[in-house]
Parts: sequence; C-alpha cells; structure tokens
Amino acid sequence: MTDGIERTWVKHYADGVPADIDVADASLVDLFEMSVARFDGKVALEFFGAETTFATLAAQVRAAAEGLRQLGVVAGDRVALVLPNCPQHIVAFHAVLRLGAVVVEHNPLYTASEMAHQLGDHRATVAVVWDKAVHLVRGSGSVDTIISVDLTRAMPRVTRLALRLPVPKARASRAALTAPAPGTVPWQALLSHGELADGHPRPGATDLAVIQYTSGTTGVPKGAMLTHRNLRTNAAQGRAWVPGLVDGREVIYAVLPMFHAYGLTLCLTFALSIGARLVLFPRFDVDLVLAAARKHPPTFLPAVPPIYERLAQAAQERGVDLSSVRFAISGAMSLPAGTLELWERVTGGLLIEGYGLTETSPVAIGNPLGRDRRAGAIGVPFPNTEIRVVDPDDPAADRAPGERGELLIRGPQVFGGYWEKPDETREALIGDGWFRTGDIVEVDADGFVSIVDRIKEIIITGGFNVMPSEVEAVLRHHPDVVDAAVVGLPRGDGSEDVVAAVQLTPGTTLDADGIREHCRAHLAAYKVPRRVVAVEELPRSLIGKVLRRQVRDSLVDR
Repeated sequence: MTDGIERTWVKHYADGVPADIDVADASLVDLFEMSVARFDGKVALEFFGAETTFATLAAQVRAAAEGLRQLGVVAGDRVALVLPNCPQHIVAFHAVLRLGAVVVEHNPLYTASEMAHQLGDHRATVAVVWDKAVHLVRGSGSVDTIISVDLTRAMPRVTRLALRLPVPKARASRAALTAPAPGTVPWQALLSHGELADGHPRPGATDLAVIQYTSGTTGVPKGAMLTHRNLRTNAAQGRAWVPGLVDGREVIYAVLPMFHAYGLTLCLTFALSIGARLVLFPRFDVDLVLAAARKHPPTFLPAVPPIYERLAQAAQERGVDLSSVRFAISGAMSLPAGTLELWERVTGGLLIEGYGLTETSPVAIGNPLGRDRRAGAIGVPFPNTEIRVVDPDDPAADRAPGERGELLIRGPQVFGGYWEKPDETREALIGDGWFRTGDIVEVDADGFVSIVDRIKEIIITGGFNVMPSEVEAVLRHHPDVVDAAVVGLPRGDGSEDVVAAVQLTPGTTLDADGIREHCRAHLAAYKVPRRVVAVEELPRSLIGKVLRRQVRDSLVDR
C-alpha cells in the first residue's frame, strides 16, 4: 500500500476469503438478471408463506418497469420508495433501476415534516408508497403521481380472506396493514401494461443507482449517492466474506428494513445475488420470525444486537430450534459480549461484528468468520478496502501505528458524494477518494480496528442514526423550553437511548410527557427522547456552543 496502512490483516481472513475480488464493470440490473438466469424456478421471496420464484419476480420487474415508463419515468429521474419490507418493495427497486432511474429509499414511519424535507431535496415526481403512508407523501415536494401498495395483496389467499372476516381481531390486523388510498395509482394497475421491451436502454456501472439519506456529521440529513458499482461491489464483498455459503441453497431472513443501508445491501442485493430464499418481514416480530423458522429455518441472519438478544431468549423459552443459522453478522451498533455468547450457545453458529456507514454501501470492515475473530473489535477491512488513521484536526497527517485517530476508508464501495451538496462532499471525501468516517479508532499490529470514540455526535438507537441538532430544533419550539441538548446514553444491548436535557422557561415546571408528545408530532418514534431531564443551565464553550459531551457525562448517573 502506498498511502494506507499495510494490509497485514489479510493473513487473518477466514479460509477461502480472497485479498481482492474482481470489481465487475456491470450494473445491479445485470446482477439481478444473472441471478434470474441461474436460479429461474427457485423461490426468491417468501412473504407470510406466499412464495415468488426468480422467474416470476423478473416478470413482475419488467411489468413494473413498463408501468413506470408509461408514467414518464426516464433515466436519471428519482423515484421515491416509501415501503416496509414486502415483495412489492423488491419489484419496485429493480424496476426503477432497469429504466436507468434512481431509487430514493424512505422510512414509511417518518413524520410528514421529515418526509417533506427529503422529497423536496431530491424532487422525485413519482413515488411508490405503502398505502398507510400515502398521507405523508401527498402534497409533499414535487411528487405528482403516487403508486399505492396494499401489503395484503402479496399475502397468501387464505391469509387475505382471514383478514376480511367480520371480527374485531381481523379488522384490527387489516387496519394495521392497509388503508384506503383514493387518488393514487394502485400497484396492480401499474403492472397491467405489459412488459418493458428488452431493447430499452440499460444503466451502466458508474451510473447513480440509489440515494440513501443519512444524518452525516452535521446539519440536516443528506442524500448519499451510491452507484451501481458501489452496491454491486459491496454485495460481492459480502459474498466473499462468507465462503461457507452455498449459492441457491441459503435462507436469509429480512428482519432489517430495506430502506436502511444495512438491510438494502445484506437483504435486497446480496441475498438475491446468491440465489437465497429471502423471507420478508414488514417489521421485526419475534412471534412471526419463530413461526417462519419452523417452516423454512434461516441459515444466514444479518441483524442488530437487540434482535439477536430477543430471538435467542425467545427460542430458549419456547424450545424453537435455531441451529440452522450457521452465520450471522451484527452491525449498526456495538455487539455486547453477553449477546454474542447467548446467540452462539443457542444456535451453535457463528456471530461476528461488522462496521460500515451509508457512505460505504454500507459494509467496509468485519470480523473474520473463523478462529481469528476478536471480540470487542469491529474487525479488519474487507477485500479491496484500504484504511488510514489520521489526525482528526489535520486529516492529511497520518497517526503513528497504534495511535488513536480518525478512521479513513477507501475502496470501490465508497460513495461518490452527497446529492447536490458539493461543500459537504469536499469535507467528507479528501485526497484520492478517502472517506472521513468521523470515528476515532485504534488499529493493532494485525490490522484489527476498534472504535474508541466518535467525532460526530450522532446517536445510534436500534440501528438508526439520530442527529441531536434535529431533535433539539423540535424541542426549542416547545413553549416551556428555552434551550436543549440531546445526547445518547448507552444501554445494555449495545444501543443508545435518546435523552434530552432541557432548560425551561422561568416559572414553568417540567412536563416530560407533554414535551415528548410534542416531539412525537414532528419526529419519527425512534428519535423521540426516551427521557427528558430539566437542568438549570446548559454547559457552553467560550463562543456559546452547548457542550454535549459535558451534558452526556452529567446525565450518565441521573
């Protein structure tokens, strides 16, 4: 290596993992069609028991692409997806890409104001939306065509009939899954115009494929631009990292939301690339997962620590066999040693920790799946991936071996910048393609990376990023709040709680429930502070900036 750390870590790769992989000069469209050709009649998707083969999935993608084309979608257009995990999500994703258009993923549990900001930023005119989330999109940004998706239409016929029974339980279940969406284009209508012509122009490897919003380090959420090559490479890196997988025979559970970078790559692209049966869950539910495990046991499970903890405990209590899970990869937050031990005791399989960011598509570092893994470390760089450790105040200056510093990453999975934000892009990507992660790390002599701190003050809760300044802005609009500081406090499962310290208007007393209710009206549920603490005064620097680190330290024992 010329300007990164020497790749001493390669000797610790699991047997069969190459130091480098071939980065194909092809798109995700090509990758999908290769899988269809290889696995044709095999089951690609399972949703509440309903199965979709690769051949059927491909036909639906071609039909959806033609429907979108007739709505005027052309190469380079952004198309918003506002969907939970469901077969329609995967069809829409690949249909948009087939046209050379750009997928923009959105959380269907956002508030209207959060959704409006992102839609206004990328200016999509067409959106594919879960019918229960249509109200979040209608009238927002530049969207003038909404394609509504009824999740129940992808379920088995017997399940759909049961949901229509005139009993309270059935009505409640149906209401949680679907809602009327007048004035929209029903999903079934989109697929009714025949199939896209084979000769329609195709995207290239360097074309933009996905805009994925991330909180970044400062300011409002920004759209990370990921190319076909970025995402295809990361799927291939993930495949290389787990050489024990058998193409066409694995069962992967999509318990991670596919609108999140982690779920998008590990489930939506990686799983289909190896011909796995992808079992889809609209949300994580222990009962649903364990019921599915009795029919088609999972063999590979990407998830976050709280999911492993809850599944392992429930499986023990209920006597459900999870020994089919040979490999599991944990990400998005630190993996507690107790969770790792519990999972491996219950399943007999391997659980390793990995690391990545939206800007790295997302996985860049992982523990080897074998004897050389190291508890407490996030692992070693993936094939084709380089790292540097630098002075955070002068990223051109490398730290000496073993010294702490900011982690920089370079590789074919690193994004090309933030959507229409050249200044932020120049700050994030420096030199010859090095991405500044904002994380302070130590790298030992063998190349294993351990995170010791974060420059950025993002809170990671349940695998999602929460930007303190966004929550603070909402809190300051409450009539009782003069100022606020929002921090993350660790909890036992490796995640963090969002906690707010508020300076109250003179003469008022703390109404924590009222403040949290105010936040719920403007923020997604995971961003709402779990705890609100009143303080007489917030600590500030000499220039008046609130010192969140001091706030955090003062709240640890409160």
